[in-house]
This record gives sequence, C-alpha cells and structure tokens, in this order.
Amino acid sequence: MAAGLVAMALPTVPVTAQNQSGTAQAQPTTNNPFGIPDDFSIFDRNSAGERSATAVVNGYVITGTDIDQRVALVTAASENELSSEELERLRVQVLRNLIDETLKIQAAQALELPADRAQIEQTFNQLATQNFGRNPERMTEYLESIGSSPDALKRQIEGELAWENLLRRNITPFVNVSAEEVNDVLQRLEESRGTEEYRLGEIYLSATQENRAEVLQNAQRIMEQLQQGGSFVAYARQFSEATTAVVGGDLGWIRLGQLPTALAAAAREMQPGQLNGPIEIPGGFSILYVINKRQVLMANPNDAVLSLRQIAITFEPDVTQEQAEARVNQFATFVQGLRGCADADRAREELGASVVANDQITAGSLPDQLRNIILQLQVGQTTPPFGSPQEGIRVLMLCGRDDPEDVGAPTFDAVMSQIEQDRINKRAQRYLRDLRNDAYIEYN
Repeated sequence: MAAGLVAMALPTVPVTAQNQSGTAQAQPTTNNPFGIPDDFSIFDRNSAGERSATAVVNGYVITGTDIDQRVALVTAASENELSSEELERLRVQVLRNLIDETLKIQAAQALELPADRAQIEQTFNQLATQNFGRNPERMTEYLESIGSSPDALKRQIEGELAWENLLRRNITPFVNVSAEEVNDVLQRLEESRGTEEYRLGEIYLSATQENRAEVLQNAQRIMEQLQQGGSFVAYARQFSEATTAVVGGDLGWIRLGQLPTALAAAAREMQPGQLNGPIEIPGGFSILYVINKRQVLMANPNDAVLSLRQIAITFEPDVTQEQAEARVNQFATFVQGLRGCADADRAREELGASVVANDQITAGSLPDQLRNIILQLQVGQTTPPFGSPQEGIRVLMLCGRDDPEDVGAPTFDAVMSQIEQDRINKRAQRYLRDLRNDAYIEYN
C-alpha cells in the first residue's frame, strides 16, 4: 500500500544580541561537533528569513500554489482555524510531504511503472462517489471552494498508486513468510483467547539521531492539531510514513504483544477514542489513536443486537426547578414500578410520556456511558433517568438482547498477509529513505 509522508520543521537559527557599540559578541563553545559559538550574527538576514517554501526535486518544481492547495486539503478536515504560526508549520510539513511524493512518482517513472492515468481518474471518481453520491462535479466544486483543486488531489492519488507499483516490483516479491511462522502466530492467538486486543490508528514519523529533535517537534505539532479537532484519518494520510497511511493509519486488530514495548504500554492505559503521543520507538515517533477494544477470539459485546424501549417526558419552557424536580421524581418512581416491556406503554396514559421502540440497535452505536450501563441490565430493567429539563428526561428499557457468537481464530491466509504487510512496511521505509539520500533537492 502507498505510504503517507511526514514533514519536518526546518531548523531555526538564533540571532545574537548586540552590545552597546553594535558589535556582535560571540563566545566559542566546545559542546557541539562543529565548534559553533553560542552567539553569532546572520549575514544576508533578509534573504535567509524570507525564502519561499518551495523546492526543485530532481528538476521537478514544487510551487507555492502546490503547497497552498495541499494545505487546504488538510485544514479542511480540521474543525478549528489554525493560527498563522501553526499554518506556517503545516506548510513546512506539507512541503516535505510533496518532496517525498515527487520522489516516489519519479522512481516509478524511471522503472517504467508510472501510475495509470485511468486508475487515477477512477480513484478520484470513487472518492467523489463516497463523499458526494456519484457526482464528480460536486467534488470539484468542493475542492475549489476550500482553496484546493482536483489536480492537487489527483497528484496525491498518483503518488500513492506509484508507490504501490514500486512496492509490488521492488519489495513485495522479496518478502517471504513460512508456514511455521504463521502456525506459531495462530498457536499464540489460541493461547491468548480472552485477552484484550486493540484496533489502533497510528501516525508514524521516522527519525535519526541527527534529526530527532526536529521530528519530535513536528510530531508534537501534529498532536496539537489533532487535539484541536483535526481529523486523524486526514493527518495520517498526509504525514504518516507507514504503509497504513493510505487507509488513514488504521492498523486493524492487533494484540499488544505485536507492538513495540513503548506503544504497548501506552495503548494498555488508553480507552476507545483517546489519543497518545508522540511516543518514541526504535526508528522514530508514533501517535496512537484507540479506535476500539475487544477480547481475542471472543464475541465483541459491542456487536450485541438490542431491543430497547425509550420512555421520555418533556417539560414546559417556563417550568421551575422545583416543578422539574417533582416531575423527575414522579417519573423515576413510575419507571421503577414497571413490570417489564409489556408494561411500558402505561407511561403514555399515566404520565403523558412518549414511548419509542427500536428492536435492531447494536450496543456499539450507543454512547459509551449508556452502553456500559445497558450491557449490565437484565431484560425488563431500565437505565437510571438521564437528560435535562431543556431536552427532556428519559430511560431506556432492555427488552431483548441477541449476543454475537464467539469469533474463531483468523485464517492462515489472513495471518500470513498481516506478517507480510509488517515486513513490507519496514522495507518500504528504508526504500524511501534511500530515495531521499540519492535525490538532488534545491530549496528556493
């Protein structure tokens, strides 16, 4: 699968303070390998500080417009407006993304493995169908309205498809997994029956000793943007270096033993919907997102199909606090006296309540707090009253529950595919690093 890309913030250089005569004071230091003094002056300061964030990659020009339109794709997925400082940092990240994307496209073209134009158009139209109901024109209108363009999105698609072509030619054929390895995993799965496994999202940023500080800062900024409402899927697609970037960073269902120690320790303390990071692991940093949790080879309670009755009362707009409390107490007492679901309709006549039935609702579709309460109920029991005088007070009564069957172990082929993908991911990261090292890149 194609990899998303990480962008590093460009290092900044401090400008020295000057003494009263205007002469810069510099003191030599010995705690860095180049003997650079702690204080120094920057010559051609305006030029150094005002360069536009564009680049030429092996002769291919990445323009400011390219960066603007790709930034728009990212910011459109965020609910909060970025500050000018955050936006500038994002532009630097996106430039690195575009450089890596260009290297992938060029490498594919050099090996006569370019992305097929028809497939690019097909993928674009599939995205239009998913988001705008078989109407590519509406997709185009939307992209232009946010300051991007169809060409910007198609370029990203081209990069992903070109990378897939390269991996199929240069990586995948050389990854081998033995039957013994697969059987070993299946045996460990069976031994782990009943233990927890996690569906995780990951944004992975590779780092070396030389660029560790810059990559860490970059990861922290991405984390801040996610905490402010940014879409994890969108940021993973744009900035993750793992091959799972193309699917929004989704690692699928895994056990903690399959993760690096630091990631396993972090995930163990997290609940669905939580973010954690950046977490340092061998080779870089990761940002984790827990999508869901379940028990290995066991039925997932969230898949239970419930039959529920909702009993609700409302209040007049001018109700006083005392009147509301009295009505809530009356409602709670009435609900406690119900003898089961067949008795629920009495609430209409005696309280003027509404009673709504839903016989096909999955537990996983309920809010976490309610789901945890309802899964502990017996048939005929109700939740505590919840709500507010403004929105009304309600209870949910459990009238039936169909639990899912225990799931079996994954198939031999599924386990083999997962091991292969992990190894492809590691080799793909090394391959991209080699492309960067061999590239001629000129920054403007």
